[in-house]
Amino acid sequence: MTPTEPRGHSDIYPSAHQPELPVDRFLVDEVPGEDSVPLDVLIVGGGPAGLACAIELSRLSREDAGKGGELGDLEIGVLEKAAALGEHCLSGAVVNPAAFLELFPGIAVDDLPFRGAVGADSVYMLSESGKGRLPTPPPMRKHGNYVASICEIVQWLGGKAEESGVNVFTGFPADALLVQQGRVVGARTAPAGLDREGDPGGGFMPAMDLAAQVTVLAEGTRGPLSQAWLHSEAVGSPNPQIFALGVKELWQVERPLDRVIHTLGWPLPRDAFGGSWMYPMGPDLVSLGLVVGLDYRQSTLDVHELLQRLKGHPLVREALSGGECVEWGARTIPEGGYYAIPERLHGDGVLLVGDAAGFVDVPSLKGIHYAMFSGIFAARATFQALKSGSSDRAALSPYDDLVRSSVIASDLYRSRNMRTAFKSGFYRGGIRSALSIVSGGRWPRKRIAVEEDAAEPKAVTPAGTFNPDGQYTLSKVDAVFRSGNATRDDIPSHLISAAEIPGTVQELYEHMCPAGVYETGEDGLVVNAPNCIDCKATDVLGPRWTPREGGSGPAYKRM
Repeated sequence: MTPTEPRGHSDIYPSAHQPELPVDRFLVDEVPGEDSVPLDVLIVGGGPAGLACAIELSRLSREDAGKGGELGDLEIGVLEKAAALGEHCLSGAVVNPAAFLELFPGIAVDDLPFRGAVGADSVYMLSESGKGRLPTPPPMRKHGNYVASICEIVQWLGGKAEESGVNVFTGFPADALLVQQGRVVGARTAPAGLDREGDPGGGFMPAMDLAAQVTVLAEGTRGPLSQAWLHSEAVGSPNPQIFALGVKELWQVERPLDRVIHTLGWPLPRDAFGGSWMYPMGPDLVSLGLVVGLDYRQSTLDVHELLQRLKGHPLVREALSGGECVEWGARTIPEGGYYAIPERLHGDGVLLVGDAAGFVDVPSLKGIHYAMFSGIFAARATFQALKSGSSDRAALSPYDDLVRSSVIASDLYRSRNMRTAFKSGFYRGGIRSALSIVSGGRWPRKRIAVEEDAAEPKAVTPAGTFNPDGQYTLSKVDAVFRSGNATRDDIPSHLISAAEIPGTVQELYEHMCPAGVYETGEDGLVVNAPNCIDCKATDVLGPRWTPREGGSGPAYKRM
């Protein structure tokens, strides 16, 4: 059965309505222009992976120069699409400090940008009004980890990078890779100041080229340049990458939360994979979020709405009572694990790091320290390649060896079938996942094969009724306001959708998008592009996301 052949008259196959990835849009066969910025290493993305790479590479360069090395000080640049570092970063986040201690030898944990150590933790199975305490599975035990704001982590890392001489260019999205005879030679930024028709308007700023010997792709989840490069190189993986959508709120509360809390069950339907968290961010702040796999089965499932319903549960209401939602955001998360890692992470003049490579361990809910480790390994491989006088595919290949012999690969291998086990349903998946934990990942022995999310059928289901009160429960418009969205109303649309989309598919997009970008219209899909907060959910199942002018999108401060 092909993806376009419905299993029933009411099934939707998202892949049948998704435009092709515009590879030629993201890979440009041109040399950098005469006015290009010359760099030794260009890092696309200013998140934990990209900044860790820049910091480690700068350290190696300084040490080599101090020893009289011939390489000299490297010119390192980081391109970040947000107006300020951290404004496009969102995570839980409970952090394993191992990568920080590797990157900053001798530093005290108390000097790291964390909110506090994890004390007690609890896991609950929820029903609509009740809860049952579960034993905390070993991968979810958080002792020795720290609650943190990913925004604050990135801001802190950015300061360390700039102190070490790294050029950090905020507000400059990478719009395309510059490629010569299969070799990546730099990147081109997105222009700014275009009107709705794409013509130069007030404040127009043309695209800028940056030339580099090595370009490190640290774009995060669903990075378009990373997708295009992997496609052009025909780099696959045993399983396709699969994704989840996480929606998060930060609440200012009257009473501190005394532990880390995770939940399973309600309000998710039984055929959807996911769960929620509540983390104490200090005496008066609580992080609340819900993550749902995008392989869910119901066409009108709405993750934002589910989070609002979750706030009606007594466990959550008690924690938030008397409080106020001060920030909101959403993003996609790679969940495919070990078998979805690209078979090759390097090429001529290019490396792939962090979430762009899928370095997330779903059972332990961890990705930040893996992203940073991958950035550190990329820096070491890049430095040695440049020392050897080459940055071709062979010279950069040690990066793959470093990753595959590291804690990244060993941890993800141990949990290699735990997420995909839930493709057989929540209860069967739970049993198979538990057996995988007990056996240390040795059962099941074979890879559980899966399809990409867009190939999974969605059953057409009626939408429920939800009336947010605007205070405790939020509409999507209210939520986007709390994201700090700074996008101009007259910006060109950066979302590519198919020409004709059936009404049931329009409704799928409307519910899938947590920011109210899509609406079902009598004359076709209505796209409110300025609402977009770059979560990339529809890039997985529907309209394609492309870069837009710098500073657009959310402006998270403490997420």
